[in-house]
Amino acid sequence: MTQASGGALTARGTLSAKQRRMIAGGAIGTLMEYYDYYLYGLASAAVFPVVFFSSDDPVIAQLSSFATFAVGFFLRPVGGIIWGIVGDRAGRKTVLMFTVVGMGLATTGIGLIPSDHTIGIVAPLLLLFCRMLQGFFVGGEMGGAATMVVENAPTGKHGVYGAFLICGAGIANIVSGGLMAALGLTASSWFLTWGWRLPFLFSIVLAVVAVLLRRQLEESEEFTTTQVLQIQAAGKKANPLVEAFRHPKNAIMGILIGLPQSIAGYVVLTYGLAFMVGDKHIPAWMGFAGTMIVGVLQVFVAPAWGAISDRIGRRTVYIIGCVGFACMVYPSFMLFSTGNMWLIWLGQILGFVLFGVAMQAILSTMLVEMFDPEARTTGVNIGYQISNTLGGGLAPFICVALVAAAGGAIWPVVIYAAVISAVGVIATLVASVRPDVEGAGRLHALAATEKLATPAEVPAN
Repeated sequence: MTQASGGALTARGTLSAKQRRMIAGGAIGTLMEYYDYYLYGLASAAVFPVVFFSSDDPVIAQLSSFATFAVGFFLRPVGGIIWGIVGDRAGRKTVLMFTVVGMGLATTGIGLIPSDHTIGIVAPLLLLFCRMLQGFFVGGEMGGAATMVVENAPTGKHGVYGAFLICGAGIANIVSGGLMAALGLTASSWFLTWGWRLPFLFSIVLAVVAVLLRRQLEESEEFTTTQVLQIQAAGKKANPLVEAFRHPKNAIMGILIGLPQSIAGYVVLTYGLAFMVGDKHIPAWMGFAGTMIVGVLQVFVAPAWGAISDRIGRRTVYIIGCVGFACMVYPSFMLFSTGNMWLIWLGQILGFVLFGVAMQAILSTMLVEMFDPEARTTGVNIGYQISNTLGGGLAPFICVALVAAAGGAIWPVVIYAAVISAVGVIATLVASVRPDVEGAGRLHALAATEKLATPAEVPAN
């Protein structure tokens, strides 16, 4: 990609108007994605077991709550493939408009569901339905947003531009954690009846803002040029799903690479909250407040890691993130066990901000660089969403089950995180990544023609 095709920096080195629109339009969707999922995760840990799964056995209630959390992830790959195909054929902007509206409506719907004391079994069924809708629409979000932002980024700055998307995730942590912490300080009966619903209803406001921002988005020159070449060579556009698996190594590696990134936040922040509230009887607002602090730091740490990856390479930063996360899980839970507010917050920072954000900041950029334009949104969605389903979606449930089986000991969670991190390291070393340099070209020849053929393997980024 040339700087011209990416919407180059202005003469004074500031962002162009087009680039500002791309970053804002992409980040608002990431904000909604993580807001919806962090909010659901926090509520799954501290609210839903009481409101929708009331039981005499707190472990059963917690497992039931986290089971609905996991089910939402199972629809993400379906949404990722469907919306990915739409994005690679009809354009990324089309996808980004539909997904953000769907996410807003699904999350708002959760805030309107009566408790199981009011409508019985219908309550958890409605929760499950809205959760599945969340997963379906979220499935198309990251692929479209990351692809559009990175395709429009200047050469040599893919990392920092892609990391700006994760600033949206940081803001989501601030807003979701902050609202839940503030409301959690109110009377317990009011919070469990009405208070927790307000952050869910706020999602519709974010959806309206996102639509207004995304109306101005434009497709990249690289994407439109590739579409023209496909039609000229074969008379039609290629099937993005077929193209993503025409050279299957990166499609498979993308899934494995994403696993440690996907579990990091859900082990430390989501299960960590359940561990504090359920096992250590620590007030939930402390965990909510810590999540807000994590979000503030995330806004600054993510672009820093993105800029570092532009200098030392995406692989190196991601491997540092994997190893660092694996090493920090045990110290984090030991800090949670103290019951001291400041040490709990320190544990959340050590467990997620330092190294989890490193993985989070550059994963989407690295996935974009692993696929060619005609299958890029689909390829990114396959790797990102399937890894989130297999990793993040099941992580809190697995952690609860492992700790229960070990009689309350946390060591099985530490081993679980280490094994997943090792898989991510190996996959990162094996994948083919297009270097972020001028004239890098394609990873593989366009299926319809050999005119653009380049070596299947390129030097590591």
